[in-house]
Amino acid sequence: MNMDIDIIFKIAGIGIAIAVLNQILVRAGREEQAMMTTLAGIVIVLFLIVDMISQFFDTVKTLFQF
Repeated sequence: MNMDIDIIFKIAGIGIAIAVLNQILVRAGREEQAMMTTLAGIVIVLFLIVDMISQFFDTVKTLFQF
């Protein structure tokens, strides 16, 4: 249960940081860099989620292994 809350806070923190950075870059007139930072944030979050899914499948595999 504790790990679930940690991953939610990590994803929320990354999202807030990327949103703030995105707004700063857009207001500075650097839309291309804003888009790249948004994409980088999405990729980082996807790596976290893929790691969690991998751990889930490993757990299911060990659970049903005879």
